[in-house]
Amino acid sequence: MENVIVGIGEILWDVFPNGKVLGGAPANFAYHVSQFGFEGYAVSAIGDDELGNEIINCLSNKKLKYLIETTPYATGTVKVSISGNGIPQYEICENVAWDNIPFTAEMETLARKTKTVCFGSLAQRNSVSRATINRFLDCVPETALKIFDINLRQHFYTLELIEHALDRCNILKINDEEVAIVGQLFGWQSKSELEICNQLLCNSNLKIVVLTKGTEGSYVVTPNETSFKETPVVEVADTVGAGDSFTAAFVSSLLGGQSISNAHQIAVDISAFVCTQHGAMPILPESLLSRVIR
Repeated sequence: MENVIVGIGEILWDVFPNGKVLGGAPANFAYHVSQFGFEGYAVSAIGDDELGNEIINCLSNKKLKYLIETTPYATGTVKVSISGNGIPQYEICENVAWDNIPFTAEMETLARKTKTVCFGSLAQRNSVSRATINRFLDCVPETALKIFDINLRQHFYTLELIEHALDRCNILKINDEEVAIVGQLFGWQSKSELEICNQLLCNSNLKIVVLTKGTEGSYVVTPNETSFKETPVVEVADTVGAGDSFTAAFVSSLLGGQSISNAHQIAVDISAFVCTQHGAMPILPESLLSRVIR
């Protein structure tokens, strides 16, 4: 199998008060794994408009490979406001290009040589992109890592969608707010966060659950071990894309031969660095990149 790692789903412009930055969790993920030396691909859709052209130019400048279809729908945008402690709030436009990603022959070819794929819940809010993501997952090799970065936003999720996605993945990435929501949806309000993570492991084909808790640290839970790492204290510019860099660093480190604990620590450190930068796709320093591949 080739070193192809795909982020499939939303690609968009995060529009801040002082300007716009390329974003979308799957694209952020693909960009970071490409920095670690893997063949990262962003798979999504844009509109036939200026914002779409700017996305293609931006990806080309970042030297990120992509399979992005042009649709009759507008290129996606998200209005982002940042709280005093750097936490982002999102206002996500609906019925845009990444809601309507078509499945193509080129996508099927890419899926069949994919080592790892990362997908979320947001791009599945519309039936067109949901069907495309699932067809892509149908085509990836059985041995591939399939990461569900749950990424719950606003009202764009259902219990049925989450249950189906959990059946399709073997790694789950979730944060503290999301694990509380999932606990409520499954009727597990009396369980602790770690109990919910272990219940998800027991109830599915999951091999790993990654739980991030912002400044309170993070956990990596497997059937055989639980790793906890503290979050470094840094001067936060914003936290946009920090979770995506965490996922990318963790998975890339595992593929590079690191242990669960080492991969976890590398992910924590890279995510902390991203928090010190503006936007979701900063260039990572060599001192961090060199730690990923053993």
